[in-house]
Amino acid sequence: MGIALTLQEYLDDKHVPYDVMRHKRTHCSFDTARASHVPGDRMAKGVVLTREGGFVVAVVPATARVRLDVIEKMLRCPVDLATEDEIGELFPDCDVGAVPALADAYAVDAFIDESFDKQPDIYLEGGDHRSLVHMTGEAFRNIMRDARRARIADLA
Repeated sequence: MGIALTLQEYLDDKHVPYDVMRHKRTHCSFDTARASHVPGDRMAKGVVLTREGGFVVAVVPATARVRLDVIEKMLRCPVDLATEDEIGELFPDCDVGAVPALADAYAVDAFIDESFDKQPDIYLEGGDHRSLVHMTGEAFRNIMRDARRARIADLA
């Protein structure tokens, strides 16, 4: 499959320099980081959440879980994990479990963990289970500048 067409068009339209790395098929961001020899704290994992009136994507390191309580406080409403069917509708050109962390490409709001603010390089799922998008930390922070930042990762 390669990287999702929506993601590719978004990155190209925004003139974001990026590379695509191929890796053996994996089933989650943590496994992708390991298979690609990428530090897990530099792998941006997109977790789709439901909220009143829609969806948001929480972007955390592959080695972390999302702190739903923090996002609920920021949104002032309950959130929950989206179902596979909901994710499939929001990200129609992506495999379930390979959602790109760049939610804006799909017109979905995002929250991003502040741990990415100092990373020199960022990696993220490309929309399938075999492609990894790599960009500089500066490029990632620039493209994610409108996302709300907070300590939303539980590194347990």
